[in-house]
Amino acid sequence: MSEFDLAELNRLKVKALSGEELSDEDVYSLMEYPSAAVRDAAAEITKALCPRQFDSCSIVNARSGSCSENCKWCAQSRHYTTGCNVYPIIDEKECMEAAHRNARCGIRRFSLVASGRAVTGKALQSMAAMLRRAKEETGIFTCASMGLLGRDELQQLWDAGVRRYHCNLETAPSYFTHMCTTHTIEDKLATIEIAREIGFEVCSGGIIGMGESARQRVEFALALRRAHPHSIPINILSPIKGTPLEDTPAISDDEIIDTIAIMRFAHPAVTLRFAGGRARLSAEVQAECMRVGINGGLMGDMLTTVGSKISEDIEAVRRAGYEY
Repeated sequence: MSEFDLAELNRLKVKALSGEELSDEDVYSLMEYPSAAVRDAAAEITKALCPRQFDSCSIVNARSGSCSENCKWCAQSRHYTTGCNVYPIIDEKECMEAAHRNARCGIRRFSLVASGRAVTGKALQSMAAMLRRAKEETGIFTCASMGLLGRDELQQLWDAGVRRYHCNLETAPSYFTHMCTTHTIEDKLATIEIAREIGFEVCSGGIIGMGESARQRVEFALALRRAHPHSIPINILSPIKGTPLEDTPAISDDEIIDTIAIMRFAHPAVTLRFAGGRARLSAEVQAECMRVGINGGLMGDMLTTVGSKISEDIEAVRRAGYEY
């Protein structure tokens, strides 16, 4: 790398460290520099601007399967035959056991995630009541992911003590229509905007490795700025048999690390969160991801794929230099 390139990359790093937002052009330009240099710079930003306390969360699949939406990656869509579990609402006893178990393990956040375009009516009332009870009994910070809700539905969750709402943008706007046609990114952003107006923190990320280009992954990082997220979950596609993406080639480890590093430049102080799909990564690759940007994680089992054991996650987090 020439001295000019090194100086320019250093300028972008200093800009991010100062709290100034990088332009879209700045962020796209990171693709032109050597990966090792970008990763090292991202690691400096992470160390300087992000808490050393690793931000852990867990999820419970509160309603599974029979989803009306046709998202190509998802095992729960009724458009595909995947053999996933189907049930209308989780048993309250099972939900409370999960909340208590996660609280005992030191998990900071607990979320109910439900399939479907939106959770409404009695189902929403039941889930809100479970989240209220979980918070009251364990003190855990509660979150919810219940689709494209309106103001009244979001207010019910707020009144139940939920303080963070999750709604993934999933991928770059230029690629989203190739992955889903039953709703749009604008639909998602409308729900997110209402949630923010009510007072919720926003958790919004997506999935990499669905066949998008490297440039579209940068576009995705930039699009997430519109959501003003406190947390960005980064999933790695786990191709599921029966979905249109079942034969999608795996994204490389280097592409994953580089995406996280550029995401850190685009969102210098936001929690970048390991989510689904990371179980395929070696311990060394996971450690490098945490060095260059990951400072939060979804622990335990995921929605339709098996995650890692919480104890193993905690050990890996501490080895990477984070507090837990």
